[in-house]
Amino acid sequence: MVGKSVIIFLLGILSLTYAFENIDSTKFKEIMEKEKGILVLDVRTPVEYREDGHIPGSILIPVQILPQHIKDIENFKNKKVLIYCRSGNRSVYASRILEQNGFNKVYNLKEGIIGWKKSGFPVEFR
Repeated sequence: MVGKSVIIFLLGILSLTYAFENIDSTKFKEIMEKEKGILVLDVRTPVEYREDGHIPGSILIPVQILPQHIKDIENFKNKKVLIYCRSGNRSVYASRILEQNGFNKVYNLKEGIIGWKKSGFPVEFR
């Protein structure tokens, strides 16, 4: 009986650890098109943002400095935040940072901008 309780406890911890949702490019784009008042957050480096292109309407806050810029985006705590990086790894870390700071509607682009481009969706350079 003790073993069963431990398993239930561990499953509870795991579900808390991954509260953000991983979504594909199609779902990411669908949310962007249908929802108003959302934040599309690029957490790559400024060079990647500029040279590799970025999703139209996104803002850049590199994951390395995201904790220091939470106050700049805190008005999105109860709104949808779509977050991406190059391949979907850094954005997982960034999603956890947002959740730890009270953001409760976080969506991670699981294949990053690489998957976005593979789907044929637009990027902009500026």
